[in-house]
Amino acid sequence: MNSVAIIGVGCRPFGRYQDTSVRQEAVAAVRQALADASVTWPQIDYAVGGSMSAGSADTLVSDLGLTGVPFVNVFNGCATGSSSLISAVHTIEAGAADLALVVGFDSHPRGAFAIDPAAMGLGDWYGPSGLALTSQFFALKIQRYLHEHGVPERLLAKVAAKAFRNGALNPNAWRRKPLSEADVDASMMLSDPLRQYMLCSPGDGATAVVLCRAGKAREFSPHPVYVASAAVRTRRPGSFEVLSPSLSVRRGVSPTVDAAAAAFELAGIDPAEVDLAQLQDTDAGAEIIHMAETGLCTDGEQTELIDSGATELTGRLPINTDGGCLANGEPIGASGLRQIHENVLQLRGAAGERQVPGAPKVALAHVYGAPGLSAATILTR
Repeated sequence: MNSVAIIGVGCRPFGRYQDTSVRQEAVAAVRQALADASVTWPQIDYAVGGSMSAGSADTLVSDLGLTGVPFVNVFNGCATGSSSLISAVHTIEAGAADLALVVGFDSHPRGAFAIDPAAMGLGDWYGPSGLALTSQFFALKIQRYLHEHGVPERLLAKVAAKAFRNGALNPNAWRRKPLSEADVDASMMLSDPLRQYMLCSPGDGATAVVLCRAGKAREFSPHPVYVASAAVRTRRPGSFEVLSPSLSVRRGVSPTVDAAAAAFELAGIDPAEVDLAQLQDTDAGAEIIHMAETGLCTDGEQTELIDSGATELTGRLPINTDGGCLANGEPIGASGLRQIHENVLQLRGAAGERQVPGAPKVALAHVYGAPGLSAATILTR
């Protein structure tokens, strides 16, 4: 517990790069993180990073410097950034490195994510039959959740509007125009009940983090943030997962439930102690569901929390303070580390206009992705 510290972070603006490449932005994010940690690239003992479609992270050494550093490539879907972070944490804990760097970056074209069904253990028929459109799975999942727990559909627009308000305060966000609930509700229906502004967009982005052994943290940074725990879990029988061609008659918990429970147990922290959280919000419904699956509230309690303003920046439990995936888009390799970057800034008290009041001490980051895996990371100061 708290044996590893984050001493540097770097994040490039998310969106769709026109005058630069995502590789160049990844290098820039690394250099930002190194400068923030007051270290140089030759001091890094271990590096790890990942990208879905923008190339191998280890090739960044061509620009950063050929120091011979061990560099491991990771791809674990939407949990790529969190899984890379876990690799660095374990390496430091094992005594194999004192300073480690984690980088995540990606570049995705306009439109829906393209997938290879065979690579996910699905038949070749899956794509041509139209089942690869993920928005329909998100829609079915939130429809069932709203019905079973008596949660009103109107919360979807409230969640999305909050994301765009927060994104407007984040200089790195892609969508920086505040949208009202009426604006969200007036957008095109894509997969009932999810409208255009209730779904995130694939895009470009790059984020990097520097970690060190906790005992050395203050040698590099006056405001280290500690990794209390990090856990990743895959699905069990009966979970409702994206890309599943059928619905099991057996009901089971989501991997988010397992990942969050493991992270809280490892940290020795109760969900009630969380001061702010970044939750996977590929769609507005996902944020609602993940509030309960991470243990931050009970099923159905979201209505009271959202209506009362508890999840706003000034509320009791601010969620997706940087605008989440809805405002930032989702470059797969960078998305999870964007959450870490935001939580570090918040715990430092350096998040600017979107700073959560009251000197937060505990922050949760959560990711979830296809075909069914989740990661949870708890940071403290």
